[in-house]
Order: sequence, then structure tokens, then C-alpha cells
Amino acid sequence: MTYIPHTDADRQAMLAAIGVDSIEALFDAVPGEHRFPALELPGPLSEMEVLAELYGLQDANTHAQNFAIFLGAGAYNHFIPSAANHILLRGEFYTAYTPYQPEVSQGTLQAIYEYQSMLCALTGMEAANASHYDGATSLAEAVIVAVNETRGKRRKIILSAGINPQYRDVVRTYMQGQDITVVGDDKVRDVNELAALMDDETAMLAVGYPNFFGQIEDLTGLAEKVHAGGALLTVVADPIMLALFKSPGELGADMVVGEGQPLGIPLSFGGPYLGYFACTKKLVRKISGRIVGETKDNRGQRAFVMTLRPREQDIRREKATSNICTNQGLMALAAGVYLSLMGKSGLKTVAELCYHKAHYAASEIGKLRNFSVDTDKPFFKEFMVKCPLPVDEINAVLLEEYGIVGGYDLGQDYPDRENTMLIAVTEMNTRAEIDALVAVLKEIVDGA
Repeated sequence: MTYIPHTDADRQAMLAAIGVDSIEALFDAVPGEHRFPALELPGPLSEMEVLAELYGLQDANTHAQNFAIFLGAGAYNHFIPSAANHILLRGEFYTAYTPYQPEVSQGTLQAIYEYQSMLCALTGMEAANASHYDGATSLAEAVIVAVNETRGKRRKIILSAGINPQYRDVVRTYMQGQDITVVGDDKVRDVNELAALMDDETAMLAVGYPNFFGQIEDLTGLAEKVHAGGALLTVVADPIMLALFKSPGELGADMVVGEGQPLGIPLSFGGPYLGYFACTKKLVRKISGRIVGETKDNRGQRAFVMTLRPREQDIRREKATSNICTNQGLMALAAGVYLSLMGKSGLKTVAELCYHKAHYAASEIGKLRNFSVDTDKPFFKEFMVKCPLPVDEINAVLLEEYGIVGGYDLGQDYPDRENTMLIAVTEMNTRAEIDALVAVLKEIVDGA
């Protein structure tokens, strides 16, 4: 694939398409006296003076610890042990790139191997890669795997409306121009109704676990129905929930994907995040990313090597069906460090705290006049609340007057859920914070 730069004719065509006649015209909104090179920059400062100014600017910022956060919808405020960041920022890891040479990359290779091993244990799957950009791209990659598994003969994908709307948008972006049909998410259906949409054209059915509304749907028997129809089952799962509930592997899933941000990665205003991807051994040669395995060196010592780089871009780009170019190893390392520090019991404790605190919050909010908590299905750490006022109005009061970040406005994505707030509760939310949220909601309604 030869790189071909833009010609003058290409540039003129692009300029014409946006209605300007020159590159200079793109900057006409910038006053001439402020355009390069006529810039009036201030004089130099010493390092101490620069730091003083930067610290002043820093103090104008805010961060998650300044608020009581009840917003989730795909990114969650979980506790991260201090040791995680110290390990992550070690130079050996922080500056590491693709470990092509195993003899000089044993640390990086082992870190990836341990991450993959723990992810397999968590999801109940046989293999995991390391990794994708985020949960949305992991789901899109699962679609590519499913279509390729049927040798392109099946090109229909069924997505539950209970999957994050942004994930579904990314899937459709990935599938542009590929003659792949995405159905099922035009309205909210239960898993049995989704399974009823299957036909001989279906390559994959995907559901949330929990779904975007925080609900835990009964997936028992779903895999059998999907497999009987000749398709693959993909489960989009919250990794924290998997420490407490039955794994997707036990439920018969072929692929398990999702957002790894809850595993030791800070909110960071939206990224970088981690798209985790696990699958059965049968599919391992059709996935993208890298897989590290354990072996022995010529001295009989334990060693790690890049076992597989299926569908990878660095050898035969023109034949790759997927190109994963940015090294997401650092985020996978963060998740691996978090999982190793927490251990089985620690991760289960986090999941239990999320579960019980969310149920306490739901119970207290359900007692309020004119608020209605949806308890039709079991839920994990998020739940829906029907509010007597628009969610954005309630959230504005919560944030501006009380320093509380309210829940997600489901009406943005689901018209039938107008004035419905999706509230997330994690181990980070104290009982005092939950009680304060309940008290403020009561005050807002009483004063309306």
C-alpha cells in the first residue's frame, strides 16, 4: 500500500468542496495581526515562574474527588489502589512499545500474558487479546469476527437496544460500505424477542450484561438458540459484575467484549480507555490484536513470546481485515496491575459493595414522592429512576448547588424514557453521599 500524498489538484478540489479558494482563506477568522509569524509573544520566564503560573491554572481545574458522582453509563468512578499508578509509571512499562523481540521484551510480554490470563478467568473464555481502543471498538471487532467466521455468507447482525448507544453507533460506522445489516435495536426487546429475529442471514447476536439500563437479563438458554441458528453470541459485559455473577463463558458466549476502564483506569475525561476482548479458542485466529503465550527458553527457563498476531497490520497491511495501529498495552497493563492487586476476593468485594450500595440508594429514592424506581428486573450498580422533572434540570441543581454529579439522562437516547435518570453507584459512594442525594432530590421536588 504505497503512500500517495495529496497533489495540488487534490487540495484545490478539497478547498472547493468547502467553499474557499485557498488555504490562507481557512484562517480568515483570525485577525491578520495575530497570525503567524506576526505573533506578539510575552518575554521568557524562569522555571519557577512558569511552575507558579501553571499551579495557578491547575487550581482552577476540578477532578472527580471534588464531587459525589452518580453518573455511569459506560465510564465509572471506581477506587484505584495507589500502587497501581506507581507500577504503571515505571519507565520499563511506560516507554515500552510493541514487543517484537522477546529476548529484550520479557517484562512487557509477561505483563500482557498475565492480563490475558486474568481476563480469561474473569470472563470464562479461552483466549483474550491485548487489546482494543475501547468497549465500542471491541464490539465492532466482534462483528467482523462473526462475519468472517461465516466466510461472509451471513451479513446480518442483531444488536440489543440494551447495549450502550455509542457502541451501536460505532458498530454502524465500522460497517459502512460492507453490505452488513444491523437490526434489533430499533426498540427495547428482551432476549427472547431478539432471538426470534434470527434467520439464515444472521452472523451474530449481541446483548448487554448488564444492559445499558443496569438490568441483569436472564441469558440462560440464549446461547443454545443462537448456536442452533448457526450464529455467534457476543456478550457486552461490565468486568466488575463478572466477579459476582455467572461468567458469559458459563452462559455459552462465543465472544465477550466491553469497556475495561473500571479495572484500574481513571475517568480521565473520557480516555484513554481499554477495550477488552475475549473469545473461544475456535475463534482465536480470526480476532485482531496480539496474543502472548508461555514457553521455555533454550535454558529451560520460563519465557514469554508473541504467540499470535492474527489479522495484524504490521506484516501484510493490504490483506488485513482489521488494523489496530496504536499500542494499547499501557491500558492493558493498568488493568492487569489492578486485577493482580485486588485479587479474587478484592474484586468480589468491590462488586458486592457496588451491588448493595446501589440497592440501598434505589430503596431510599423509591420512597420519595413522585419518584419511581424501575425494579422490574434485577440490577447491579445502575438503576432507572422516573423523575417528576426533566433530568437536566435536576442535574443542574445537584451540580451547581450541592456538588453532586447526577445520573445519565436516558431521554437523550431513548425517547420512551423521557425524564428517566440512570443512576450509578459504586464502592466510591459513601452512605452519606447517597443520603445527601436522596435529601436533595426530595428538596427539589418539594420546592417545585
